[in-house]
Amino acid sequence: MDEDFEFDVNMEDDPVLKVGDREEKEIGNKGLKKKLLKEGEGWDTPATGDEVEVHYTGTLLDGTQFDLSRDRGTPFKFKLGQGQVIKGWDEGIKTMKKGEKAVFTIPPELAYGESGSPPTIPPNATLQFDVELLSWNSVKDICKNGGIFKKILTEGEKWENPKDLDEVFVKYEAWLEDGTLISKSDGVEFTVKDGCFCPALAKAVKTMKKGEKVLLTVKPQYAFGEMGRPGSHDEGAVPPNATLLITLELVSWKAVSDITKDKKVLKKILKEGEGYERPNDGAVVQVKLIGKLHDGTIFTKKGHDTEPFEFRIDEEQVIDGLDRAVKNMTKGESALVTIQPEYAFGQSEKQQELAIVPSNSTLYYEVELLSFEKEKESWDMNTQEKIEAAGKKKEEGNALFKVGKYERASKRYEKAVRFIEYDSSFSEVEKQLAKVLKITCNLNNAACKLRLKDYKQAGKLCTKVLEVDSKNVKALYRRAQAYIQLVDLELAEQDIKKALEIDPDNGDVKLEYKILKEKVGEYNKKDAQFYGSIFAKMNKLEQARSANTPRKQEPMPVLIDSKV
Repeated sequence: MDEDFEFDVNMEDDPVLKVGDREEKEIGNKGLKKKLLKEGEGWDTPATGDEVEVHYTGTLLDGTQFDLSRDRGTPFKFKLGQGQVIKGWDEGIKTMKKGEKAVFTIPPELAYGESGSPPTIPPNATLQFDVELLSWNSVKDICKNGGIFKKILTEGEKWENPKDLDEVFVKYEAWLEDGTLISKSDGVEFTVKDGCFCPALAKAVKTMKKGEKVLLTVKPQYAFGEMGRPGSHDEGAVPPNATLLITLELVSWKAVSDITKDKKVLKKILKEGEGYERPNDGAVVQVKLIGKLHDGTIFTKKGHDTEPFEFRIDEEQVIDGLDRAVKNMTKGESALVTIQPEYAFGQSEKQQELAIVPSNSTLYYEVELLSFEKEKESWDMNTQEKIEAAGKKKEEGNALFKVGKYERASKRYEKAVRFIEYDSSFSEVEKQLAKVLKITCNLNNAACKLRLKDYKQAGKLCTKVLEVDSKNVKALYRRAQAYIQLVDLELAEQDIKKALEIDPDNGDVKLEYKILKEKVGEYNKKDAQFYGSIFAKMNKLEQARSANTPRKQEPMPVLIDSKV
């Protein structure tokens, strides 16, 4: 196609510029225009607060040159959007990419206005600037309140940032604004949430990448505040309300994961593993581990002097906390796992290979995951294997249910259903087998949820069963139990009545109906007491109000003489 087509593009907000365009494109709506001379690199453009570095030539519209940065031998630097240059520059340069060259035509309102800049720029002059954006350093307002400004001196690696639980290793130097050095560290390790030196370090390090080096401008509220800080033998004093300048380098960090989301099993990575694959439930893992008490006593050591220690995930072959932590590791990863008693041996004293673990002990494991073989997932199975795997998980769930391990049983039933959830590729016979398995597993899982007091989920599981088998008495019965606990007594009664219509002689359902009636009576009694109490209080208030209000003088009755 040799013809040129012009599109009706609104340039006011986001002008699309190309090298060689004859016409200038308007930036914004105040008369600023831009003509592209050379494309820049990438997509990034500088933002307000960034320190930009440019070369430029300034001319009047008649071609008279009034300024040229190259004549001075050094690029011009300024902070974007801080009023350090004319408005046309602040608006125009923030549209440029690194290495880009452009000519900006700037009206007087965005330049030097009515007064001009004698003797070189006359009043009401429109100016042209040929600008090359060489580079910029991002300056970010970390707290969005002007409390900490961060200027990147050296870019970091990858994309991850430390989190509150992570342990970071940093180097820093801190000065007062007059250049007085007050503190310096060639390497210090700290937990992000606990901080170090002053609050700004913890705030800043959460925005940094490994290897990144920054300059922080720290206002008093994130330094040492109104009080300042006295000097010591190795650190200088900080005056009250002092702003600090801090160079900070994030050398490395150890990621710490809250495995159980209650901070009772923490995993600190000592050595990164390979890739992203992790063991699943049922995976066979091979590890090296050392278990220690708080005082450093080693109570177990496995896989170091002999063959790797092997166990299966989610089979209670190791303590719960260790099981969960290893499930969250990658091949080749080494980690320090801290396990609170609730996920270890609890209140029991336990004899281990090398020492006794006292009751209520927090345990520390150094673990390396050497290899693992995942349990086969449903997408790797044919239809017959899926049904067999679902049946196996159901039996495992039944065994766990019988010994009161309802949470683990529930997981087995859920996994069984996942194996056969999508049955479009099943034969008719397989579909019937899958249907029976799904009904059984969902019902058994509902029984687990009732014992775990997760009544909403119990009700949902029963509803799933009733969607495919509307006359399932067990589903009606268990959903009624859930409704009773959720005090949804009308729905509970509906389910019980329907169950009794289907199976009038079912003793369990009859017993539940009796419980329901007792609950209804109990709640009716409570309602009566509640409202009775309210009415009694209202009555007392009314009486008190009547007693405190002076009575109006009643007029004397007019006696009528019947004789008149």
